[in-house]
Amino acid sequence: MRASRLLLIGALLASGCVTSSDVQKLQSQISELQEQLAQIKRTAAGKEEVQNVNQRIAEQTQQLLKSNATLVAKVDQIEERVNNTQGSVEQANYRLDKMTQQLTQAQHDIDDLKAAAARAAAAAAAPPPTAMPATSTAGGTATAQGPPMSEVNVTPPPAAAEDPREIYQAAYRDYQRGNFDLAIAGFVDFLKRYPNSDLAVNAQYWIGESLYSQKKYMEAVDQFDAVVQKYPKSEKAPGALLKKGLSYLAMNQRPQAIVQFQYVVHEYPNTHEASLAKDRLKQLGVDIK
Repeated sequence: MRASRLLLIGALLASGCVTSSDVQKLQSQISELQEQLAQIKRTAAGKEEVQNVNQRIAEQTQQLLKSNATLVAKVDQIEERVNNTQGSVEQANYRLDKMTQQLTQAQHDIDDLKAAAARAAAAAAAPPPTAMPATSTAGGTATAQGPPMSEVNVTPPPAAAEDPREIYQAAYRDYQRGNFDLAIAGFVDFLKRYPNSDLAVNAQYWIGESLYSQKKYMEAVDQFDAVVQKYPKSEKAPGALLKKGLSYLAMNQRPQAIVQFQYVVHEYPNTHEASLAKDRLKQLGVDIK
């Protein structure tokens, strides 16, 4: 197109019909056309660049959708594993609670056996009752010899001594029936009256158990701690430490619970309570060495 215009300009100049002003106008038009042509080229290049950008965006969007689908699948798998793990933890907690109840009942059975053995030993050590000597009467009938009826002083028999074990057993029966307030009152009364009894540690322990059953966990911790402090060598000490840990766990005080469970394992390693404490620590993600 540019060549044809130049030929036209040359022909006009040759014929003498074109002035210098016309030539300038033509040159100006040619410059405008060239600028328009450059603009068209730039526009075409811009469209192509936009198409390339759109293509890249489409490819990245497709890749993002694929990644998102993969991520959703992984999240579903993780949720399924978490649900399975939660179910296992709940089952383990149920088994542990059942084992704790069995341990509690076993401890009471041992207490009953000890009480029965003590009563049997006391009965065996008691002297037999003495019989009054008999004398023969004229009719040959044996009668007990004694002072004349007019000289006999009739006195009431002494009141039977109160049995501490009966008081203890009454309080424990209240505990078994779920009358925890009565049980606590009975055990507290027992400790006040018989602080040196061999059942004192048991009474202290069952006060803690009664409070634990009432979900008064902080008060239960104090009572279990009293068992450990006053009777560290007793059979109730491992159980008291274990229940301290369970009380802290019920109050969402995880670090304190872990300390108590570890203490059971280290101080009483060969006890059933130590095995229960290890199970709890494992559930809490704590390695036992």
